[in-house]
Amino acid sequence: MNSNSEIKNLLQKFVLNQCTPEETNEVIAYYKKNKLTEDFPSVEDIQNLLTEMPKMSQQTADDIFLNILQSSKEENTTIEISSEKSNFRKYISIAASILVLLGVGFVAYKQNVFNTQTENKFDIKSTDIVLQLENGNVQIISEDHSVQVRDSKGNIVGNQNGNKLVYEADSDTEKISYNTLKIPYGKKFELQLSDGTLVHLNAGTTLKYPVRFIAGENRQVFLDGEAFFDVAKDKKHPFIVNADNLNVRVLGTHFNVSNYPEDASTDVVLVEGSVGMYNTDEDFDITKNTILKPGFKGSFQKSNNQISTKPVLTDIYTSWINGGLTFRNMTFKNIITKLERRYNVTIINKNEKLANEKFNASFKEESIENVMSYFNDIHGINYTIKNNQILIK
Repeated sequence: MNSNSEIKNLLQKFVLNQCTPEETNEVIAYYKKNKLTEDFPSVEDIQNLLTEMPKMSQQTADDIFLNILQSSKEENTTIEISSEKSNFRKYISIAASILVLLGVGFVAYKQNVFNTQTENKFDIKSTDIVLQLENGNVQIISEDHSVQVRDSKGNIVGNQNGNKLVYEADSDTEKISYNTLKIPYGKKFELQLSDGTLVHLNAGTTLKYPVRFIAGENRQVFLDGEAFFDVAKDKKHPFIVNADNLNVRVLGTHFNVSNYPEDASTDVVLVEGSVGMYNTDEDFDITKNTILKPGFKGSFQKSNNQISTKPVLTDIYTSWINGGLTFRNMTFKNIITKLERRYNVTIINKNEKLANEKFNASFKEESIENVMSYFNDIHGINYTIKNNQILIK
């Protein structure tokens, strides 16, 4: 950009949040290089641009500000923003000009509201825990920090501290709204719902849940992956876990649900209390549906929607909460998928005969190196590990 007119045209797109990532970087880079030069737009220039454009929403302003902040952070550059126009001289930064003139954006950032970005496809092999709001905006959850979770009106609905997110109770809610928590490969996370229900989320799991439950209606959540539920007792409001074509209905109990896409069945293991299992196209009927007792596993076959039960040692199926890893009559092909999810690695298996071999194994807080060594000891697997990739020859 060699002229004032060019920077002004690009700035207009920037103010409307219509810049491509490359154009945004160009504007920010230009600011850093020329923030006190004569050809940089003045406050008056930007005011004139704003009068010719539609009113910007707070959401758009927040997006712009956080884009600037992130780029600035990467370059170790500080953007100084004043709360009063009188503190500005003729030439100021784009961020300061836009955000102060609009009166939004910076306040939202200072209050730790949300790192709002355009929704992208969730990358389960990234390292980020993602909280997605009902409007599609997302917040990256850092286990090293704490943050307040707010609704669309700016009200605090929950607090995240380290590896746990806790939602506040509110009996006055009339309209239900959902948040979605997405856990990447290699991580686990805890979630406390507004009714006090505690949920342990395993790696590669997505849970959609109400920000607050509504009086008079069932407490329903939607699970893709694996979670252990410690459900708060409430006889008036049944708690329902939807796992694709299966509903699991409880009043207050401890149970594990595993619903990963590679598995032929969705498994429910009951530790305490009782749960009902039934198809999502059916109404719950205690006289017809499958009712699990403690110490039993119910398996919902995805191919035909049939449910079978059998007694199990529940500790085997809940050991993952404390770092354990268990395989029961599982093909090596599926074991590979679970190892990739647990350790956030890539495993390439060139031994086709091995793929359908079935194994029983249990591990307690073992490294991926020790797990692979175990399979080598019992099956003579020839493999190499380099960085985060494992090649089985």
